[in-house]
Amino acid sequence: MPRTLTIPLRLAALLLAGALAWAGEPVVVVGADSRVEKLTRDEVINLFMGRQKRLPGGVLAVPLQQAQPETVRARFYQLLVDKDLAEINTYWARLFFSGQAQPPELAGSAKDLLKRVARTPGAVAIIDGDAVDHRVRVVFMFGK
Repeated sequence: MPRTLTIPLRLAALLLAGALAWAGEPVVVVGADSRVEKLTRDEVINLFMGRQKRLPGGVLAVPLQQAQPETVRARFYQLLVDKDLAEINTYWARLFFSGQAQPPELAGSAKDLLKRVARTPGAVAIIDGDAVDHRVRVVFMFGK
């Protein structure tokens, strides 16, 4: 095989292997043009539990969640803070009604969420790893 073809094939294989690493699992993404390269587990907890309002670099964070299927959010919070959705909803109700914080916004489908993340400065979102495309960058995945 000509050398000029092996480099693109190797690159494609690496990209595919990276995509498979998060397939079927919830991941956290930002827009492809965001300056955020990576988030730590603590940063993700703080962003999605209302304790941190800004992304690294100072941009106001806009946390978003995929509304459907609900299993994406359920798995995310179970892995992140070992809480089920009922516990998370109770947590957010308490913070919301006391005026302390608002829960991450819900976007309908993965397609809607990707569009919103791509066009919203500071957007950071929970999404099923299977839905990730070129408009976003994965900045946190479990076990990595």
